Amino acid sequence: MDRQMFNVGKIINTHGIKGEVKVHRITDFEERFQPGQLLYWVNDKQETKTLVVRSHRIHKGFDLISFEGLPSINDVEPLKNVTLMVSEEEQEELGDHEFYFHEIIGCTVCLESGEELGVIKEILTPGANDVWVVKRRGSKDLLIPYIEPVVKKVNPTEKTIIIDPIEGLLD
Repeated sequence: MDRQMFNVGKIINTHGIKGEVKVHRITDFEERFQPGQLLYWVNDKQETKTLVVRSHRIHKGFDLISFEGLPSINDVEPLKNVTLMVSEEEQEELGDHEFYFHEIIGCTVCLESGEELGVIKEILTPGANDVWVVKRRGSKDLLIPYIEPVVKKVNPTEKTIIIDPIEGLLD
């Protein structure tokens, strides 16, 4: 497949005998897993398979999904431990001050003074706001809350982020 693909979840196990899979979600878009949505299954060998969502429900904090044409546990067993993706064309338009994870990961984080702190390596989603994990050279990782008083400017095109840390954030 030539087009750009983006991760929306990982199938971590099967659930029951009727073709449901347990998915660890890596997207904020609820509609990604709604019936009729097109997803791509991509394994570690970069082999792709097109899947259409048949049903979706939440159970114990995980998404349980079944796919059209895969009605039993035997059909979905080979899908375990693989990534679910969407194509670039299927990405939603975002509002102001909203970004896709792939736009933020890899950005260089700097203070308003210009001092470089490090590069964002991961994004955590613990609850009220996202937390950006910044890998620093020679120091432990820095956790930056994505809140207006801290994050002053995000430029995904130039892969730069300017912050004004609150007291104690850099300790």
